[in-house]
Amino acid sequence: MTLLAVILSFLTIVPSQHRQLIVVTTKNWSAVQGVAQRFEFRGHGYVKVGPSFPVVVGKAGLAWGRGLVTIQPAAGDPIKHEGDAKSPAGIFTLPYAFGFKQTRTHLPFRILTPQIVCPDDSRSKRYNTLVDSSTVAKDWNSAEQMRSIVGYQDGVFVAFNSDPVEPGIGSCIFLHIWSDQSHGPAGTVGCTAMTKSNVLLLLRWLDPAKHPLLVQMPEPQYTHYRKSLGLPSL
Repeated sequence: MTLLAVILSFLTIVPSQHRQLIVVTTKNWSAVQGVAQRFEFRGHGYVKVGPSFPVVVGKAGLAWGRGLVTIQPAAGDPIKHEGDAKSPAGIFTLPYAFGFKQTRTHLPFRILTPQIVCPDDSRSKRYNTLVDSSTVAKDWNSAEQMRSIVGYQDGVFVAFNSDPVEPGIGSCIFLHIWSDQSHGPAGTVGCTAMTKSNVLLLLRWLDPAKHPLLVQMPEPQYTHYRKSLGLPSL
């Protein structure tokens, strides 16, 4: 499928199906600090919902990642791969939420027990999925121990590199609590992090019936692709 065909297909979906957007932008590919803004489709277009709020992305910035829409990278644009400490840029669905205990949300919710892990070993059949290590045969050498990470008290799974999962291009990407704010604008290893209050705000607001999306990219790329992808003005 050509890029134009992908874009045209996306444009037919956005107004009728994807009625909630979380738009995250940074100043450039290497920037760690960013801004998130909520949008909701009402009437004939997207409108802002509430004020924007600060986030941090990967400590090495952003890189194009595999999501809902295939965007042809420009020459020199970084491409996401496992272990690069970059957050994925692109457009991604948000299938479910998670946390240490049940919280108020419309999204499907998964409680993180001590046995829940996210394998980041690309040789594993469970790569880039949350699994209960007590119920499946272990075939990974490394995995995130979800319950042991303070920032995962509340979070949202980002469907990057999903359906099907491809080995080596990145794994275990979430929206989660920015647990080390006291240390300044330190980035993550690939997730997008924000204050606990803003994570809870998103959990209460996101509605699976409105098919929410995360749209994440540097401002210049957002400006470049905005009209062709049917995205709102910042």
